[in-house]
Amino acid sequence: MSNRKAETAERKARIAAMQAAQRKAERRRTTIIAAVVGVIVLALVAVTLVIVLGQESENNAQEDAIERAAQQDIEGVEEFEGLGNSHVSTTVEYEQVPPVGGDHNAVWQNCGVYGEPVADENAVHSLEHGAVWITYDPTLPADQVEALEAKAASNNYVLVSPYEGVPTPVVASAWGLQLQLDDAADERLDVFLRKYVRGDQTPEPGAACSGGTGTPE
Repeated sequence: MSNRKAETAERKARIAAMQAAQRKAERRRTTIIAAVVGVIVLALVAVTLVIVLGQESENNAQEDAIERAAQQDIEGVEEFEGLGNSHVSTTVEYEQVPPVGGDHNAVWQNCGVYGEPVADENAVHSLEHGAVWITYDPTLPADQVEALEAKAASNNYVLVSPYEGVPTPVVASAWGLQLQLDDAADERLDVFLRKYVRGDQTPEPGAACSGGTGTPE
């Protein structure tokens, strides 16, 4: 083999060796990157899992606390007896504001959220079916109104509407029962809902809170 051929072959061999080394280095980098990405992904999954499990545990603890509280008397709840329950076609002068029961319209108010006041006589019929009626002062801050509306979004036996002349910013009413609150964030509201939505006080258990009158938002 001539010197030129030998040099050419040697050069090709060096180039091939360099290319092989580069490919090996690239494979090593790819493996390292994949391993690092895998570790990061696993770490993110682990963190997410911890957060989710922690939130679930916190939610469960909160639900348990509400359930325990609902087994007890709720501070501030007023009880009313001797309520009529006849169907009428006229307006009714109720003793409580908002009313907690009494004679009422033959058609109940569909449960859900209303941006305008609803008729007492229809809402009282909803109470008879086991609904809780959450009323609030029309000047209540928007964030508190949204918090109240969320209660209806998660429970189809909750009625939410503004009410002129309420004695406190927020009032929760069930048949024969009422809780007056200064703030939508008062923890007693969730307890009241747990205890009295379709609770033992319901005159007509199993009756619907849909198929009546009104179109919730």
